[in-house]
Amino acid sequence: MGDPKAFHSGREFAAWLGLVPRQTGTGGRIRLHGISKRGDVYLRTLLIHGARSVLARVKEPGPWLEQLGRRRPHNVVIVALANKMARTIWALLAHGRTYEKGYVSTRAA
Repeated sequence: MGDPKAFHSGREFAAWLGLVPRQTGTGGRIRLHGISKRGDVYLRTLLIHGARSVLARVKEPGPWLEQLGRRRPHNVVIVALANKMARTIWALLAHGRTYEKGYVSTRAA
């Protein structure tokens, strides 16, 4: 990954890993395409396997995960969780924080 500040946001980091849909657009209209699978194959694989392991072993999934599981196929839920984990990793590294389970960020005014 190198320097986490090289990415402007967690979405940029997740896009670099190939965990979010490719985005193109012009004139303020954005189109989302399929997941590109570009970027670091090894790190993306670790995140996907980690998300699969979490889903298989979690005793009480949070409400976000439960609702997503009802609406989407299993593999889509796995990639969404891997995406969320990647964004969390970026936020922790970019802001120099440690992981806190119930942490809610506040937007700077």
